[in-house]
Amino acid sequence: MSLRIIFMGTPEFSVPTLQSLKHAGHEIVAVYTQPPRPGGRRGLDLVKSPVHQAAELLGLPVFTPVNFKEPEEREKFRTLNADVAVVVAYGLLLPEAILTGTGLGCYNGHASLLPRWRGAAPIQRAIMAGDKKTGMMVMQMEKGLDTGPVALTKEVEIGDNMTAGELHDKLMLVGARTMVEAMGKLEANALPLTPQPAEGVLYAAKIDKGETRIDFSKPSRDVHNHIRGLSPFPGAWFEAQIGGKPERIKVLASELGQGSGQPGMVVDDMLTVACGEGAVRLVKLQKAGGKPLDATEFLRGTPFTAGTRFA
Repeated sequence: MSLRIIFMGTPEFSVPTLQSLKHAGHEIVAVYTQPPRPGGRRGLDLVKSPVHQAAELLGLPVFTPVNFKEPEEREKFRTLNADVAVVVAYGLLLPEAILTGTGLGCYNGHASLLPRWRGAAPIQRAIMAGDKKTGMMVMQMEKGLDTGPVALTKEVEIGDNMTAGELHDKLMLVGARTMVEAMGKLEANALPLTPQPAEGVLYAAKIDKGETRIDFSKPSRDVHNHIRGLSPFPGAWFEAQIGGKPERIKVLASELGQGSGQPGMVVDDMLTVACGEGAVRLVKLQKAGGKPLDATEFLRGTPFTAGTRFA
């Protein structure tokens, strides 16, 4: 026996779950993903989503509706006669007709320990807040934003220097295994559902470009968490004078350092920068249009000496 599954997802994060469900023997009757977007070197080509590309390699039918407002789209979904829909980072709000359009409902793979970090950017927000652990949860979807009962939880430790990119890669593999386990239990009618607690709700708002600039007046641990929470994308940045002109520089990795001084001041020859309290050492940096460089290599081309002040 196997489940008839509609899979709904868009980015790279969703791909291992799709592949794992297929390899586990379930029948993927259709894949829903967001429509191709302009991309390529000049932004003139329409680029299919990572899930779209993976589904085609697996020989699966793919649908890319802009939304589910049209009755025809809702009816198409219903007539697929699926047992369940699995949703992982799809990126579209699902109306009631979709949530109830399969025999057993919709199950979402969400990258946080709900009810903490409901919403769009749970991985980044967990690191930026200094959380020591997070996880993957499989929850049954309902109309509220990530409010449904939880079926399975797998916790993941967040290392002191772990970036959002590193945590993303770890969680996407944990999420795939967790969803396969959940669907196996669902097929056996043995999947428990536990309502989320009312306490501890936090929302993981989408990252805004206006919050990406590094504020060295904050304590060093907050600065460090800000840097790693935004790495590699969109990237936390500071501004420095290079050749007499201000230039933005992204910081892709950092660690807590030793030293003191005016916030934003370089205090040694290893790119340790003073903060409002303590200091951070900048470990990997990237100029606009350049490639990421370790601090030692970066300093060869851009020698920021002790006393240099960053804004």
